[in-house]
Amino acid sequence: MKKFKFTIRGNDYDVELQKIEDNVAEIEVNGTTYEVEIHQEVKTSKTPKLVRKVVVPSTEGELSTAKTSAPSGSKGAGHVKAPLPGTILEVNVKKGDTVKVGDTLLIMEAMKMENNIKADKEGIVTAIKVNSGDSVLEGDILVEIGS
Repeated sequence: MKKFKFTIRGNDYDVELQKIEDNVAEIEVNGTTYEVEIHQEVKTSKTPKLVRKVVVPSTEGELSTAKTSAPSGSKGAGHVKAPLPGTILEVNVKKGDTVKVGDTLLIMEAMKMENNIKADKEGIVTAIKVNSGDSVLEGDILVEIGS
């Protein structure tokens, strides 16, 4: 990152600042790496750090399990996922509500536009994973719908 030259009590030191994370800096002094704690007020960023979850392809895992259920069999929970990263503006359902295909479950702001997130299956809302004002990433589960 940055290189400095220090003279302390007549001794010269070549210092290279390698990285800073929160109040801990990793520096190299004359070829030796040290982790040092910075004693000053840590400035907090207004922009939150987004950490993406590790995504595992659906082809991995146990291949012997069926991906779909029989037409006459009971359907499992359906997950309504975020189509884009954004912010939840409004939640229109609560746990226990019965929904039909096409019902608006929540309103989400993504790319400065409001998006209606609709139910893609019929059933009962079994869980709501977000609240108004929450930031979500693409693929995050928003609502679970059971039968």
